[in-house]
Amino acid sequence: MLEEGFLVSNLEKILLSIKHALKEANVKVVTGDTKVVEKGNIDKIYINTSGIGVLNNKTDISPFNIKVGDKILLNGGIGEHGLSILSQRKEFDFKTNLESDCAPLNSLVSDMLNVSKNIHAIRDVTRGGLATILVEMAKSSNTNIAIHQDKIPVKREVVGICEFLGLDPLYIANEGKIVVFVDKDDAEKVLQSMRKNKYGRSSQIIGEVTDSGQGMVVLNTTIGTKRILDMHYSKQLPRIC
Repeated sequence: MLEEGFLVSNLEKILLSIKHALKEANVKVVTGDTKVVEKGNIDKIYINTSGIGVLNNKTDISPFNIKVGDKILLNGGIGEHGLSILSQRKEFDFKTNLESDCAPLNSLVSDMLNVSKNIHAIRDVTRGGLATILVEMAKSSNTNIAIHQDKIPVKREVVGICEFLGLDPLYIANEGKIVVFVDKDDAEKVLQSMRKNKYGRSSQIIGEVTDSGQGMVVLNTTIGTKRILDMHYSKQLPRIC
C-alpha cells in the first residue's frame, strides 16, 4: 500500500532490496497487488507478505519435543535489529553503526538439519527478544532452562546503548536470530555446521535444559549470581517487527 505522493525513487530502492532478498532465499513471487491511498492515511508505505514453504526433512521440530539435557544454540549477537530501528527515531539524537540483522535463514536451517536428526526445536528470536522466547519455549515444554550470560553474543555497542537508555538486550527484538534445541550428543556438530554458514559465524551454545518444571529460565550472570528471566509485563520499546 502506497501513500499518495510516495517517491518513485524510494519505491525502486525498496523493490531492488526485495529482489536481492528473494534471490538469496531462492523464493518465487507468485502474485502481488498494489493500492494507492490518499495522502495522510498511511505512513508512506506498507508491505504485507505471506509465504508457503516445504520442509524436505522428516525431523519432528516442536517445542513439545524439548528434552532434559538438550543444549541451546544461538546463531549470533542479539539486540542489533531493535536498536538500529530505535536509533532512526527523531527523538533519539545519537549515531550508531548498528544495522538490522534481517536475514534469510533457510540455508542455515538446512545446514543444521543435514548434520543431525536430533534437533528438537527451532524458534526465531524476534519480538520480545531472547528472554521472552526462551520463557515461551520452557513453558511449552514444561522444562526449566539455564543460560550463561558470558556465552550470549552481544556487541559492545548494543551493551553501551542499552546501559545509556536503561534497556535490557535480552528483551530487544531481533530478526535474523534463532535458538536451536538439540540433543547434547549432537550439539557440537550442529554448532560447527552453523558456524560455516555466513548467518551463523558467531553461533554459541548458550545454555541447556536442566530439568522438568514449570517453565523457569535462569540466567547465570558474569558476576556469579543467578537471575530469573520472565515475561515483560510492559513493553521496553514500541512494536517494530
